[in-house]
Amino acid sequence: MPRLILTTLLLALAAASLQAADHRVFNDIEYAVADGNSLKLDLHLPASRQAPLIVWVHGGAWRAGSKTDMPLGKLIDQGYGIASVDYRLSVVAPFPAMIHDIKAAIRFLRAQSAEYGYDATRVAVAGSSAGGHLAALVGVTNGVKALEGTVGTHLDQSSDVQATISLFGASNLMTILSQSKPQGLKMRVPALQLLLGGQPEEKPELAKLASPVEHLDAKDPPLLLIHGDADPQMPPEQSQELAAACKKAGVQVRLEIIPGAVHGGKAFFDEKRTALMKAFLDESLHAR
Repeated sequence: MPRLILTTLLLALAAASLQAADHRVFNDIEYAVADGNSLKLDLHLPASRQAPLIVWVHGGAWRAGSKTDMPLGKLIDQGYGIASVDYRLSVVAPFPAMIHDIKAAIRFLRAQSAEYGYDATRVAVAGSSAGGHLAALVGVTNGVKALEGTVGTHLDQSSDVQATISLFGASNLMTILSQSKPQGLKMRVPALQLLLGGQPEEKPELAKLASPVEHLDAKDPPLLLIHGDADPQMPPEQSQELAAACKKAGVQVRLEIIPGAVHGGKAFFDEKRTALMKAFLDESLHAR
């Protein structure tokens, strides 16, 4: 191997090793037990013990997925801690169990901030697909008693967040089916059946409770919404509807539509979108 190539390879390996050493990872931390289910999260932290924290909520049509699916690693390199959270799926417990769990995780993370080292006064919630819906719902329901629940042992802590990022998530369960294409209906109808225990028209009050558009007020923290205009599963109209409702309610919002993007993929986590998320988080969290 030529000396120049070998030197370059060794420098790259050394840089990667140093970067990994700067990151602190804590896997499978139990944050609560709900109905006999052990609820766990993974912490990915930069070296700084004053980093803001992003609570990541995975997708999976509310019925699948795992905390191991955490695509925001580039933000750790830029000074953000990430807590990737597992929650009760709809095959285990229907809505609002998953919101109760995520809020319990936030309360736990606030209580444990001194032990693990991050800034619990600056917390954002983010997620994709079903996780984007859940993140948006958490973000616009600071202090809403019906969605706080009693999961966990840190009920004295706040579950409030200071910023929200929803990637191709739902916002209004009363309109989602009428906006969906055949492929979306094939996915969404059975997913909603599990989530709500019926279709939205059969469970209107529960569907409205589960819809971020129904909870907006001017006190809500800012939102960043990112959606592909070719999404065959989650109608982009869902993010457009939430953005319009935010503006009407006086909530700070930015909507980014990615031309040609479908339901997930590299386009949502490329350099441009990572920079967009970082700029949004910098402004939303550092200003608070």
